[in-house]
Amino acid sequence: MKYNLLGDTGVLVSELCFGTMTFGGQGHWEAIGRQQQDEVNVLMKTAVDAGINFIDTANVYSFGLSEQMLGTSLKQVGLNRNSLFIATKVRGRMGPGLNELGLSRYHVMQSVEESLARLQVDHIDLLYVHGVDAATSVEQVVHTLHDVVQSGKVRYIGVCNWPAWMVMKALGIARKHGWHEFIAMQYFYAAANRDVEHELLPLAQDQHLAFMPWSPLAGGFLSGKFTRDQTNTGGQSRRDTFDFPVINKERAYDIIDVLLEVANNYQVSAAEVALAWVRQQPGVTSTIIGAKTPEQLQANIHSASFNLNPEELTRLNTISQPEKMYPGWMVERQMGDRFPVK
Repeated sequence: MKYNLLGDTGVLVSELCFGTMTFGGQGHWEAIGRQQQDEVNVLMKTAVDAGINFIDTANVYSFGLSEQMLGTSLKQVGLNRNSLFIATKVRGRMGPGLNELGLSRYHVMQSVEESLARLQVDHIDLLYVHGVDAATSVEQVVHTLHDVVQSGKVRYIGVCNWPAWMVMKALGIARKHGWHEFIAMQYFYAAANRDVEHELLPLAQDQHLAFMPWSPLAGGFLSGKFTRDQTNTGGQSRRDTFDFPVINKERAYDIIDVLLEVANNYQVSAAEVALAWVRQQPGVTSTIIGAKTPEQLQANIHSASFNLNPEELTRLNTISQPEKMYPGWMVERQMGDRFPVK
């Protein structure tokens, strides 16, 4: 397992991060996974034994059950908490009350306490804001996050699903006041959806923020189970009943054709090639992988054992290339004659 620096923090995290969205399966999360405690324990041991030290969860996953089962597994499996870097999130609805969601100081402070209790730990290594809360000002959010870090209950803060302008605004506010800043970004990134390359990934690279792709297999669509001739797996993929996240499926089928060809060269699955592609993209720190079974998890981990060669990367980059968005294409056009031709 290779380890990368988490932005400028000096912390080293595994290039694969184990995501726990499959733990529990309460409510609509059942479509993603419903692994129970014994299964969770096996998955956690498999991940840690493979060298993964970065674990990702969220308060909203199965409405707290994912955090709870993760915390229990730390005890039951006998894992060294101090050798793991654990991330969780805040934003989603956690109950019927008017203020049981969002990024208000009221909810963030309460959510941190509840996450700590469920995880059975005394601090959270990385707390992400899980989305936008237009009802709370960015300055209020950043101030609250600074205070939870100052309290010692959270070590670092990150952002997920915010637009680039809002992330940069938050960084500016933090710097103005001398508050703790975001050190990490977690966003949907897969060969089937490269939207983050327009603004978000360049921002992360420019500001030295760690970048963690979620759903690198596009919700299982790039697993190799889906082709133009097989648009339904008969329940083998969550995409059959939970068609998320959003992708251009026609383009994705073209990508899958290339993934399968490359996979044949390495005698691996299309999913492993798709994961390898994301892992090798510039600016990526740690790719979040999930699993329902130890076999699936081991296959995902195996994707870090080989690198795609330049020709294979070029083929996949070309077939998945998104259309340039304005002002990106204008910047590229105007920079065409900025420097003299050698």
